[in-house]
Amino acid sequence: MKVTNYQSATIDPFSKGLGNVPGSGIQLGDAARLEWNLLDEDVSLPAAVLYADRIEHNLKWMQAFVAEYGVKLAPHGKTTMAPQLFRRQLETGAWGITLATAHQTRAAWHGGVKRVLLANQLVGRRNMAIIAELLSDPEFEFLCLVDSVEGVEQLGEFFGAAKKPLQVLIELGVPGGRTGVRDDAQRDAVLAAIARYPDALKLAGIELYEGVLKEEAEIRAFLQRAVATVRQLADSGRFARTPALLTGAGSAWYDVVAEEFAKVQEQGRIDVVLRPGCYLTHDVGIYRKAQTDIFARNPVAKKMGEGLLPALQLWAYVQSIPEPDRAIVGFGKRDSAFDAGLPEPAKHYRPGTDAPREIATSEGWEVFGLMDQHAYLRIPAGADLKVGDMIAFDISHPCLTFDKWRQLLVVDPSYRVTEVIETFF
Repeated sequence: MKVTNYQSATIDPFSKGLGNVPGSGIQLGDAARLEWNLLDEDVSLPAAVLYADRIEHNLKWMQAFVAEYGVKLAPHGKTTMAPQLFRRQLETGAWGITLATAHQTRAAWHGGVKRVLLANQLVGRRNMAIIAELLSDPEFEFLCLVDSVEGVEQLGEFFGAAKKPLQVLIELGVPGGRTGVRDDAQRDAVLAAIARYPDALKLAGIELYEGVLKEEAEIRAFLQRAVATVRQLADSGRFARTPALLTGAGSAWYDVVAEEFAKVQEQGRIDVVLRPGCYLTHDVGIYRKAQTDIFARNPVAKKMGEGLLPALQLWAYVQSIPEPDRAIVGFGKRDSAFDAGLPEPAKHYRPGTDAPREIATSEGWEVFGLMDQHAYLRIPAGADLKVGDMIAFDISHPCLTFDKWRQLLVVDPSYRVTEVIETFF
């Protein structure tokens, strides 16, 4: 039976949407039995909504894609910072989870993640201490990046004193880019520094992030440099980990990385690990464009047929229609990413009717401005829209949407809430 006693069934007084009221006995895992339905107005709006069937499709699609190349997947967890989703990725076949900070790593470990690739430099005594504490778990594997003699020395001194060996990957970089050694001389200086701490630091592989470059030709040249480097170091016996790792790939160029890195994949000697994160929910903006480019250039993606599907929307109420050509909708910058394009109206629903209808681009509905809690929606003359109507919005850039929510709703095709996802930013 659907729970309608909201005094006892609200799941969190401190979150948007659902949450846990002290003394109520209602837990996040109880979402399915509550039988709440988004369209029945059983939950507070605005709400961030994940579509269960599309999440499942995206999980399987990406795992099948990497399998075609014989490489491994360590999706970047900073996109969602949701251990429940990490577990789904691992259960579907992911090799590990990629993260960016020590506190993200701790949240993942508490969520049951046993292998973390920190695609970042580990700097600072307290950050190092967090990782050292986690390494007390004999089942936990952790790797981080180094790109300077100074960074290596700080890690070597700390983890040597802590007697907790640390696996490190040398990060390659490009002039004008982000982190990473720029040339062979810097790389060799970092290698020599690692060798001075044989008990504390274990060289495990090579890492890069190709997303600092924009053109395919220069990205391929960067990837080929990494392939040559990992081969050279493997041949000279420099790696302490077997197999050694070669890792890269954000969410825009993972197909190119797979093509180039798969050339060096050697069973038992070198493992390739790709790290896209936004595939899980995809979007209708920057990553839809990237996926279109991938389908245009990559034969494996073409062969797989239907690609990634947008699985995250924001639902909100129409609050006001102050002028015939505009409506004010109850969500804003506090609820949605807006750095890579404004949200796009996708579905319109009037409570009490049968089902939401799709909003066609040709209708002329458009978000043209956002404030903290209000969206300006341009509507065509004569649009059938009323205060209290519900609108679902597609988004661009899932990372900066997830981090605005402590909880997100998972719904089935009938909009029944089946799960509540917690985030830990």
